[in-house]
Amino acid sequence: MFLFLMATNGLSSEFLGIPVLELLSICINVALLLVFLLVISARQFNTCIGRMSLIKNDSSPSSVPIHRGLDYELGNEIVVGIWYKVTVLSCFYVLLVEVVLLGFDGVGVIREASQGNVACWVLICWPATQTLAWLVMCLMILHCKYRPSEKLPLLLRIWWFASFVISLCNLYFDGRALLVEGSEYLSSHVVGNFAANPALGFLCFLAIRGSSGIQIIWNSDLQEPLLEEEAGCLRVTSYSGASLFSLATISWLNSLLALGAKRPLELKDIPLLAPRDRSKANYKILNLNWEKLKSETPSKQPSLAWAILKSFWREAACNAIFAGLTTTVSYVGPYMISYFVDYLGGIKTFPHEGYLLAGIFFSAKLVETFATRQWYIGVDILGMHVRSALTAMVYRKGLKLSNSARQSHTSGEIVNYMAVDVQRVGDYSWYLHDIWMLPMQIILALAILYKNVGIASLATLAATIVSIIVTVPIARMQEEYQDKLMTAKDERMRSTSECLKNMRILKLHAWEDKYRDKLQGMRDVEFRWLRKALYSQACITFMFWGSPIFVAVITFATCILLGGELTAGSVLSALATFRILQEPLRNFPDLVSMMAQTKVSLDRLTTFLLEDEIPGDATTVLPRGTTDTAIEIKDGEFCWDPSSMRPTLSGIEMKVEKGMLVAVCGIVGAGKSSFLSCILGEIPKTCGEVKLCGSAAYVSQSAWIQSGTIEDNILFGSPMDKPKYKSVINSCALKKDLELLSHGDQTIIGDRGINLSGGQKQRVQLARALYQDADIYLLDDPFSAVDAQTASFLYKEFILTALASKTVIFVTHQVEFLPAADLILVLREGHIVQAGKYDDLLQSGTDFNALVFAHHEAIESMDIAHHTSEDSDEGSSPQNDFDDIDHESSICKGSLVMEVQASMSASDLKAIKEKKKAKRARKKQLVQDEERERGKVSMKVYFSYMAAAYKGMLIPLIILAQTSFQVLQIASSWWMAWANPQTEGDTPKASSVTLLLVYMALAFGSSWFVFVRALLVATFGLAAAQKLFIKMLLCIFRAPISFFDSTPAGRILNRVSVDQSVVDLDIPFRLGGFASTTIQLLGIVGVMMKVTWQVLLLVVPMAIICLWLQKYYMASSRELVRIVSIQKSPVIHLFGESIAGAATIRGFGQEKRFMKKNLYLLDCFARPFFCSISAIEWLCLRMELLSTFVFAFCMVLLVSFPQGTIDPSMAGLAVTYGLNLNARLSRWILSFCKLENKIISIERINQYSEIPSEAPPVIENCRPLAAWPEIGTVELIDLKVRYKENLPLVLHDLTCTFPGGKKIGIVGRTGSGKSTMIQSLFRMVEPVAGRIIIDNMDISTIGLHDLRSRLSIIPQDPSLFEGTIRGNLDPLEEHSDMEIWQALDKSQLGAIIRLRGEQLDSPVLENGENWSVGQRQLVSLGRALLKQARILVLDEATASVDTATDNLIQKIIRSEFRDCTVITIAHRIPTVMDSDFVLVLSDGRVAEYDSPARLMDNKSSMFSMLVGEYTSRSSGIS
Repeated sequence: MFLFLMATNGLSSEFLGIPVLELLSICINVALLLVFLLVISARQFNTCIGRMSLIKNDSSPSSVPIHRGLDYELGNEIVVGIWYKVTVLSCFYVLLVEVVLLGFDGVGVIREASQGNVACWVLICWPATQTLAWLVMCLMILHCKYRPSEKLPLLLRIWWFASFVISLCNLYFDGRALLVEGSEYLSSHVVGNFAANPALGFLCFLAIRGSSGIQIIWNSDLQEPLLEEEAGCLRVTSYSGASLFSLATISWLNSLLALGAKRPLELKDIPLLAPRDRSKANYKILNLNWEKLKSETPSKQPSLAWAILKSFWREAACNAIFAGLTTTVSYVGPYMISYFVDYLGGIKTFPHEGYLLAGIFFSAKLVETFATRQWYIGVDILGMHVRSALTAMVYRKGLKLSNSARQSHTSGEIVNYMAVDVQRVGDYSWYLHDIWMLPMQIILALAILYKNVGIASLATLAATIVSIIVTVPIARMQEEYQDKLMTAKDERMRSTSECLKNMRILKLHAWEDKYRDKLQGMRDVEFRWLRKALYSQACITFMFWGSPIFVAVITFATCILLGGELTAGSVLSALATFRILQEPLRNFPDLVSMMAQTKVSLDRLTTFLLEDEIPGDATTVLPRGTTDTAIEIKDGEFCWDPSSMRPTLSGIEMKVEKGMLVAVCGIVGAGKSSFLSCILGEIPKTCGEVKLCGSAAYVSQSAWIQSGTIEDNILFGSPMDKPKYKSVINSCALKKDLELLSHGDQTIIGDRGINLSGGQKQRVQLARALYQDADIYLLDDPFSAVDAQTASFLYKEFILTALASKTVIFVTHQVEFLPAADLILVLREGHIVQAGKYDDLLQSGTDFNALVFAHHEAIESMDIAHHTSEDSDEGSSPQNDFDDIDHESSICKGSLVMEVQASMSASDLKAIKEKKKAKRARKKQLVQDEERERGKVSMKVYFSYMAAAYKGMLIPLIILAQTSFQVLQIASSWWMAWANPQTEGDTPKASSVTLLLVYMALAFGSSWFVFVRALLVATFGLAAAQKLFIKMLLCIFRAPISFFDSTPAGRILNRVSVDQSVVDLDIPFRLGGFASTTIQLLGIVGVMMKVTWQVLLLVVPMAIICLWLQKYYMASSRELVRIVSIQKSPVIHLFGESIAGAATIRGFGQEKRFMKKNLYLLDCFARPFFCSISAIEWLCLRMELLSTFVFAFCMVLLVSFPQGTIDPSMAGLAVTYGLNLNARLSRWILSFCKLENKIISIERINQYSEIPSEAPPVIENCRPLAAWPEIGTVELIDLKVRYKENLPLVLHDLTCTFPGGKKIGIVGRTGSGKSTMIQSLFRMVEPVAGRIIIDNMDISTIGLHDLRSRLSIIPQDPSLFEGTIRGNLDPLEEHSDMEIWQALDKSQLGAIIRLRGEQLDSPVLENGENWSVGQRQLVSLGRALLKQARILVLDEATASVDTATDNLIQKIIRSEFRDCTVITIAHRIPTVMDSDFVLVLSDGRVAEYDSPARLMDNKSSMFSMLVGEYTSRSSGIS
């Protein structure tokens, strides 16, 4: 309106013979034409890149065709309405009018020139631009039909609207002039405007309406999912097929933001990435270039950076064009300021120069706005591509790492490569163009400065070079700090990962405080490097804020000394140039720091990617059926450590025919597991040959179970075959277990199979192997974790029946399974010392005889059964009358169940299944989807963070320091503009010395306050980060074990790694940056309002629109960021899980499937990430457009005021600051949005800082005596236990007493509740009802540390921690070396450790991988021998050792713990035969409880049946 009111005085006049309104029309048309061309260029680049990607992937059968043009019409009906036809007609009508006008004016100009007069060619500028513009508009409206669109392009609508407004203004002035001057005023332009105005009015109406008049009727029958695994979302992102204008304005994102404004977004709402943006495409091209570089330069280390550049140079080049355009147009404003100040000072070159200058300023800012957004979004996409490709390469490498390389890279380190290093390399895309843009910006700045200060610009160059050279030592310092920081973070993450995996062991032994302190110590080391990095960054910030000031002072001082004359215009132009130059110089420390960080990360990634892999030629795999020899090893020698002089296996000669059953036995540490590894090709081969015929399946000794359903674990990527699946379930004795589980085979298994018993995990492993239908089966001690009955069943049904036609090699310590083997191999110290059939080996004596003798000894311990009267029932206990028919039937090969099912009709079975399915659906799984908040981030999160350090006392000081900086900066600029003369020849208001001294004081004072602010922000951030970490760490370690059962380790690692890094390095600077930008924005608006208060009329509505846009954007953005955070966890979890089970994955040949799953998870992460970064640019574009129009309004006001009403220097100052308005406004909104997005990390850390804690470790007023427990009596009274509130009871009314000092044996089928009862004793699971009393003290009344530290346990799954043998036996450092050696000798490990040069300092790798499972179990025994607790629990403690070692261990336990209460869970019946009492559990209930003799007297007792099963299985051995 203000512009329209000024028209009477200004717009009706002429400029260079052209009416101002026509000049304005020319400017608008040229600006919109530039936007149009910019969008076309962007689209052409995208199309070019897409085509080149398609050419490379053309051979792929899975490539998705890209439909263009009329292909949209295939299968869909296009209806062209009357509105569209009238629209086209109107456009061509206006075009015709403009062509006639151009012809008329052109003929007139030519006639003038032919008559010898001076032709004014400027007169045809307006009709020429109008004709060109309307030609483009006609093509755009036709394009709406060619590429069907129901909505008109936004650019076209703006163009029509602007054309109609100008036409109306012209109509007003022309009409008024006609009334005054009559027909003399008539001209071709007046007639043309009157003729075109009705059509323009109609088009303006259509622009407001928005509809194109074309209707697309979609055929839903033809819509098919693009990816089967992503059926939740069937749409590919609109970005891949967006129109030119949609790409320029990022309006292709509108539909998703509109949905996010209505309700919280979910992953299924987010469209799929275009094929060229997916992880697979990017991984392929980067991996191809990396392999090429490795092959081209085998003698030297290839450059990962060069491989990345070769792979993604097209995206980088496209970004470079937009970056260069942005940089170039950003200098237009500083260049023109001196002309603008001169104009306001009364120096006018031509009429209406001010409006032309305003138009130039406006056009430059408009182009800068669009180019910047395209640059930024391109940079984000480039970073996304690099991250996806590198992550996939790191994952693939992790699957193929050799054993020696695996020892030098723990799973925690590999997760860090992916979570931190890959992220950093991807983020470098933001700094990629700064390397060449900095010289370009300096050259442009010098050119402008030369115009303003002459030869003094050379001083500017010298000062700039000095500023840059100073950064060299800073770069070195930054690289060192970053290297040390990353090393410390690696160490912490490695130990954190280890603690999470072994949290159950830590809690059982009451070691969690010790290991938490260890992690805290590692964090303290990391924190020291973090503190150095942040404080050095504060110094760098001061230096580089001071650099532009230093450059300005040198420049102005040189100019004055050389006698140059400064004017307000030249000073303001120079200051605006310095302000733009300040940005790259200020970003230079970030560039140097980022280059240092990226170099460190690239070096780490390169080192990892060049590590040795499992050799592909370790084994020769022949196709199935080519030979009758299944496995053949000739003169094999293998060694885990290539540098070791002593091979792990040597002299291996073996030939196994197809269908043979081969058993491998030997004492603990003989090399049995290594023998299977050499067949798989896992162990490095030093010489010899290994041949396999057909496919292989591998079952490891330590069960590896994936997170997911039981069904997924069994299928393991194979398609479902129901009959085969049921047969596998029956053969692996899983049927009853699945019936007991509330969700059956759809039960989600927790991290590392945490919610399954050891036996269940082993049988799931066996089922997985059986379902694969391989030719060769390699089973590593498959029966160690299951009870005797189940082991017998599995041997008969699994090995002898299901695998009857297969080649089977199985390692076992159970001699009773050996007679049926076709070949038995006896190993000792890595050699096959005996080989043959059972009877042949018995006659040959030596090692095999020793194993059989130990088994005989164990069997003889059960002779008590033969000395009791068959008919006697006199001493039988009441429990003997208990007869669990259901259990009995289930252990008899399921025959009764099969008979019952056979008698039932199919309909009855179906009804039962449906009922069970419905019941399962009502119950929740143990493992739930990761939780996330919804809606706006609570202000409590902000306040909790701000109060975390010094109770928020530093926040006001930070704001004060920033405010002081801004005030002093404005004051320094104002001083230079005011004190210098307005024009050449005027008298300056201050002397040169005073001018410089005051400017230096103000400028350097402002940079000093920046230093103070940087120090305060670093201090605040460090204190807050440390406090939050300590609180989270304490809460995690104090969490109940159920939390770790139901929470995958990847989720926790994501918080202590990624989220903690954000809190350490990002959030404090985001908070400080938001405060800084807010104050800067207020300063800019204040300066502009001081000169032209009318700007307030636009600033207020603009602020309201900005806040509305920000609210609209944040509704979607915060949910997208939350989804991004959640989708990161599965990627990390799969990393850790796959690396732990790499041997199994390779054993099954499933590397490709897991690689595909990793790529799929990366795409699930990239989808919300892509939308999130696009949403940021969507908001920034609209913010900057608003501020650009405000700036243009301010410029028009300044040139419209009468001369002398405002001070030209102050007006110039307003323009100088106004040039930064759009950047500051968008940065203000952006900094707030990014702060809120980053603050979600605080929200996520707070979630894990509020985990419900288990019972307190110590209750001061109820602490047991130092000698408690003295007797060791344990009473269980009506004990009821369930793992979770919504899960069924596992123990039902358990009541029994274990007398002190007695030996109690606990037996029962796998899953009967044995381990649960032990967990209740240690209060790992709190009972729902009932009590446990130890020596007359209810254990629920004392602290957990007091309880667990007085009990001792040798758990079912042996776990070792990375470190030394000494540290694993005595982590609390309570015992002397002599006591440790005694414990090792008693646990049969002393001799083995003495052979190692390091003795007690012998290294233990992650998860104890350099020790066999049996040796790990013996270390656990050593821990118990050291602790000497009054109550000892053995949970399958000898499952992984041979019978001879088991017998020896039992003797040691009988002698060393003779006065202790020993509670033994065992699957080997001889282990519990010498117990004083035996407790038989069935389905969580006490089935029988009495002495072994009494139970054996009752032939119908379950225990008697178990013993009978065991002895009958061993009856073949005489």
